[in-house]
Amino acid sequence: MQQIQFIGTTPNALIDLIDETVKKRLEDLKKNFEPKTPKEYLSRQEVAKMLSVDLSTIHNWTKKGILTAHQIGGRVFYLRTDVENAIVKLKN
Repeated sequence: MQQIQFIGTTPNALIDLIDETVKKRLEDLKKNFEPKTPKEYLSRQEVAKMLSVDLSTIHNWTKKGILTAHQIGGRVFYLRTDVENAIVKLKN
């Protein structure tokens, strides 16, 4: 184990320095912290309702590669973020 000697520094000054450094790091963390949201999967019916389209449209968009489908036990799901990213802004 390595020893470090602080010459000319009082224990209280060292404590204050450590305290300030920790506070600054915590403030930076609070400013930049983004909680991780869990992935939300939607059924075909939920996607159709969300986009106000028919189920056949969802099927066609999946076949064309516009939407990416995920299958679990015979059921088809879509990631909400994938559906939202598939919506393209039109240029005027």
